[in-house]
Amino acid sequence: MGTIETTLTVLAIIFVVIILTMGYVKAPPDHVYIISGGGKQPRYLIGKSGIRIPYLQRVDRLSLKMLSVDVKTTKTIPTLDYINIMVDSVAVVKIANIPEALARAAENFLNRDSDYINQMVVNVLEGNLREIIGSMRLVEIMNDRKTFAAKVQENALTDMQRMGLEIVSFNIQNIDDAGLGVIENLGIANTVAIQQNAQISKANAEKEIAVARAQANKVANDARIESETAIAEKNNALALKQAALKTEADTAAAKAEAAKGIEAQRQQRAINTEQVNAEIARADREAELKSKEVSVREQELDATVKKQADADRYAVEQRAQADLAAKQCQAEAELYTAQRKAEQVKAQAEADAQSTRVRGLAEADAVRAKGEAEAEAAKAKGIAEAEAMDKKAEALRKYGQAALAQQLIGVLPDIVTAASKPIEGIDAINIYSAVGSEEGGAPTSGVSAIAPQSIRATFDMVKSVTGVDLADVMRADTYDAKVNHNVTLRRDGTKDMADAADTRDASDAPSRGGAAASE
Repeated sequence: MGTIETTLTVLAIIFVVIILTMGYVKAPPDHVYIISGGGKQPRYLIGKSGIRIPYLQRVDRLSLKMLSVDVKTTKTIPTLDYINIMVDSVAVVKIANIPEALARAAENFLNRDSDYINQMVVNVLEGNLREIIGSMRLVEIMNDRKTFAAKVQENALTDMQRMGLEIVSFNIQNIDDAGLGVIENLGIANTVAIQQNAQISKANAEKEIAVARAQANKVANDARIESETAIAEKNNALALKQAALKTEADTAAAKAEAAKGIEAQRQQRAINTEQVNAEIARADREAELKSKEVSVREQELDATVKKQADADRYAVEQRAQADLAAKQCQAEAELYTAQRKAEQVKAQAEADAQSTRVRGLAEADAVRAKGEAEAEAAKAKGIAEAEAMDKKAEALRKYGQAALAQQLIGVLPDIVTAASKPIEGIDAINIYSAVGSEEGGAPTSGVSAIAPQSIRATFDMVKSVTGVDLADVMRADTYDAKVNHNVTLRRDGTKDMADAADTRDASDAPSRGGAAASE
């Protein structure tokens, strides 16, 4: 089921891709794409894209571009005042961009060329043009062509809408009366009126010219009189001015004579001043010459010192360059030496690396051999320990409770040590009771009295946990001790365990047992 669903999904995706690829359409802004078929209403695409179902729907195209149509009356048409005329006009039409108009245009012009649309428009507009011409007088038509064109456009609107078209513009180009001269005669009255107006305008202009000329003469005469009067006044003023000037001149001459002496004295003072200034200037020039001489001497001295300083500086620079060259040579030599040392170190490092590699291989072989030997030793040790454990288990099975007692006695010191751990941190013990001696003499130490109690408590604990009574074992009162083993406790804390079937002297056993008991 999963495979079938996957196959169906893939087929559906492929089908959708095919539909999208084959059915994708995009209409330009100046065309309308009409998608029809498949039992659906037609869709109109203008400047946008859409999807059509291949083989079920089709795409038709209509141009939305404007068409220029020449509309001319083929015969003369009488106006309302019975004057035959012919009219030449131009109309600009296009398919209207609304759904209803697009549907009508598709019905009328689908798969038709522009010539067919042009002819249909000419037929419709020519009929409406004849109708409007018959409803207007020639004077109205001639005087108001705009209104005439608007009436034609308005009258043809219904017919154009039925075809799905709209009139963008309608203009009257020419009106002709077929050589009757009526249109020309309409302008005679206007021509005569214009001529009359021209003559009146001319007479008025001549009158205005005469008046203007007389006014100009009057103005000229007034100006002449005013000019002569002004001249006389100017002459009188000139005479008075001349007399005044002569008086001023005489006065000035007298003042000049009186001022001659003063002027001579002023000039003499000026001459003296100039002489003094000349002397001062000469002294200044001499001081300036001396200053220049001093400056020249200073420059000569400066040049001499400067040349010596330049020579010294040059010598210093040469020595510095020589030192620099020597240091560079030394640096190059050191660099060469360092490079040689680096090469030697590199060679030594490679040799060491090789040696290390060989040594590592040898050590690895040694470690491997050692590991193999240790593995063999561990294997042998494990086998030995396993055999020892088998023997120990066999002994434990054979000796039973006595063996267990032996094991417990072996770990008894550890048990006692662990039990005394809590009192290791005690620095001092104060004992307020005393235990008498065996003969009832002086009291013994309290610690000596506590030790047996601790051992007794340890034996009781072992018995409660394991069921083995260490006191009976030590006394050799148990059946296993009497029959199978001899248990001897020594003063140093070690123990001996012998088999009952030992070949040693049987008479020593009672005495040994008695010693043990006494001990």
